[in-house]
Amino acid sequence: MSYHTIIAVGNVGKEPEMRYLPSGQPVTSFSLATNRQYTNSSGQIVKETIWFRISVFGKQAESCSQYVHKGNQVLVEGRLVADEKGSPRIWQRQDGTSGASFEINAQTVRFLTRKEAETTGGEEETAPPAGNEDEIPF
Repeated sequence: MSYHTIIAVGNVGKEPEMRYLPSGQPVTSFSLATNRQYTNSSGQIVKETIWFRISVFGKQAESCSQYVHKGNQVLVEGRLVADEKGSPRIWQRQDGTSGASFEINAQTVRFLTRKEAETTGGEEETAPPAGNEDEIPF
């Protein structure tokens, strides 16, 4: 038996969208940007953003639809979903460069943005994700 889990912490890229499966089960989807910054061997600071497409099911889908908003920081724990070949989905940007879409079926979503930061507009808690949201393929 094999098993894997992935944990990603990042900022929500746009407002979550909730829909219902034919079975009536709710599913909420949103994009998540994870950011990393490091210094390369030349001494230059490199900023890296990886986007994930998150799908949440059941009661958690309803909670995410209601309480998660663009810019919020969340922790997602779940299963990485691959294409039929076991790879991320590859797509072409408008400028001709390639991009990849990583998808996670969430088991757990933890809201990391404090309530006060949402209502007062605290920047450090709700800062928009780095990177260009227009590059997201979904």
